[in-house]
Amino acid sequence: MQSLLILGRQPELGLAELESLYGAGQVRAAGSQAALVDVDPCLLTFNRLGGSQKFCKVLTTLDNTNWSKIEKFLLSAAPGHAQSMPDGKMHLGLSAYDFKETTQRIQATALKLKKAIRSADPNRSVRVVPNKESALNTAQVIHNNLTTPNGWELVFIKDGQQTIVAQTVKVQDIAAYGARDQGRPARDSRVGMLPPKLAQIIINLAAGPLPESAQQNICDIPAGDPIPPTILNQTVLDPFCGTGVLLQEALLMGYAAYGTDIEKRMIDYSRRNLDWLTDKYQLTDSSVQLEQGDATNHNWSPAPNLVAAEGYLGKPFTTAPPRDVLAQTMNECNVIIRKTLQNLAKQLPSGTRLCLAVPAWHMGSKIMHLPLIDHLPELGYNTVDFEATKGLHLTYHRPDQIVARELLVIIRK
Repeated sequence: MQSLLILGRQPELGLAELESLYGAGQVRAAGSQAALVDVDPCLLTFNRLGGSQKFCKVLTTLDNTNWSKIEKFLLSAAPGHAQSMPDGKMHLGLSAYDFKETTQRIQATALKLKKAIRSADPNRSVRVVPNKESALNTAQVIHNNLTTPNGWELVFIKDGQQTIVAQTVKVQDIAAYGARDQGRPARDSRVGMLPPKLAQIIINLAAGPLPESAQQNICDIPAGDPIPPTILNQTVLDPFCGTGVLLQEALLMGYAAYGTDIEKRMIDYSRRNLDWLTDKYQLTDSSVQLEQGDATNHNWSPAPNLVAAEGYLGKPFTTAPPRDVLAQTMNECNVIIRKTLQNLAKQLPSGTRLCLAVPAWHMGSKIMHLPLIDHLPELGYNTVDFEATKGLHLTYHRPDQIVARELLVIIRK
């Protein structure tokens, strides 16, 4: 059985995340914004995916990409589906990915569907969600109840010469992400603001293939009930834990959290935030270990199962810096992260997997990378390559942002 996932703003990160968890043979890009995963939808751990916005079930695949033919198919098939839905007002939305159709054309198709459904069932009230763009965003899906029993978001993916038709069954909980980002009791913008979604991606890239014990059958959980984390009996180490964003996401995934930071203030912040999180989410079985320590020389005991961290990013430039200032910053970051990797290499067992977010600098059309990236084998690590991203650098950045986060996925030799 296949699951269809609509990826986030940077699709390559979502693809690498899925390949890390489920394997290259189970993941295939569908168009530029989606992925097909050969995993039973009941076992796909959507709640831990930071790089996928929508979770959809595939309804059918059409052997064409002509919108007029797609519309004709919908007009013949949609009324029958609507009759199987519960009584009450139906909420209908359409999202098209990689098609060149205008929003007006997509909206016109939605209105034709509404008319066809009403003609088949005059007692059925149908509300069409207006398209501001060719695809509805997560907030629109949530606010218009499109994943409820009376909601229907139809998703169309242009996949080569075929069209995948799917229905959205779940979207990312943007309110929960916002609460874990903005609602924490201890925050400090001076040390950077790691988005919870990115923290999830970093952990998943570090985790590698999920064990069977982690693939909880969510279909056994009543609709609307919270999905409890599966205790994985593995420890995630973050040697630059800051205010604990990455550790909080690790706890929610069922890992034990081990965090260190050079500043005692950051350890205090992490402790406050993780106490808040365990209370808010009732994580009674969670395990947290926090210590003050310099990542370049600290001794971690016991050794973690995986390392996931955002390293030192240097100065937060808002405009392109002079060449000498950039060179100084690059050298400073390179020294700290290189020494940290050397220290970790002394302590981690062979085969331990790591994902470390390090700085990369967008200087016009050129991206400047840390020099150590070309010397990882000398530091004791092999690089993990992902087939889905074809050897591309995995970087998280926003438009016009100077300092990006480059995600290094490596394995201790």
